[in-house]
Amino acid sequence: MDVGLIITIFLIGFIGSFISGMVGIGGSIIKYPMLLYIPPLLGFVAFTPHEVSGISAIQVFFAAIAGVWVYRKDGYLNKSLILYMGLSILIGSFVGGYGSSILSEGEVNLVYGILAAIASVMMLLPKKGIDEIPLEEVKFNGSLAAILAFIVGIGAGIVGAAGAFILVPIMLVVLKIPTRMTIATSLAITLISSIGTSVGKISTGQVLYVPAIIMIIASLLASPLGAKFGQKINTKALQGILGVLILSSAIKIWLDMF
Repeated sequence: MDVGLIITIFLIGFIGSFISGMVGIGGSIIKYPMLLYIPPLLGFVAFTPHEVSGISAIQVFFAAIAGVWVYRKDGYLNKSLILYMGLSILIGSFVGGYGSSILSEGEVNLVYGILAAIASVMMLLPKKGIDEIPLEEVKFNGSLAAILAFIVGIGAGIVGAAGAFILVPIMLVVLKIPTRMTIATSLAITLISSIGTSVGKISTGQVLYVPAIIMIIASLLASPLGAKFGQKINTKALQGILGVLILSSAIKIWLDMF
């Protein structure tokens, strides 16, 4: 593999993982379009949507581990929410990851575009008062959380994501979970989801292992740094950063499809 391409993949993984650790997502919302568009823009061979989704699936697993490790002692991990949403999204992501092999490249991009568009709209909705709720008093509808996680898992499995880029808006807007608890808990759910997605992608031969390993190394270095940085940032700023990332990715995907 070309040295320039190795450096490019590493930088994409590092930048994406730093941001993902900061805002509580696995990073596919950032790294999917970066992997898809930046290498050919710099003159390297382009990855296909299936290859990008396979690389992302493996990378997200390790990025989530690194992020959760930082948040493990701060009391922000909601174990009940992780149980309800984690099991459901694990099943959904395996179904999506395995079934994605029968979809065309355009259909994979379409699913990504739809998920990103929904997440963008949800991030624009008001989220007043959620950060005033004491962590020990946080309550949610378990059945609703499980159903939504399963649906998200199917879509996320198709595009090689763990689904946190749409889980975070759902947790903030629908389930009314405080921002910092949402960020920490979504990383844990992302970790579980990425298992199903990775198994589905590997079993259908959609993973390029060398680029995936490069992304993993970058993730393990950058994700904890991003998580620590995110703990120091105002929650409104974190919501704003995530909203901009999701919206810009959605616009780019839809423009390319049309």
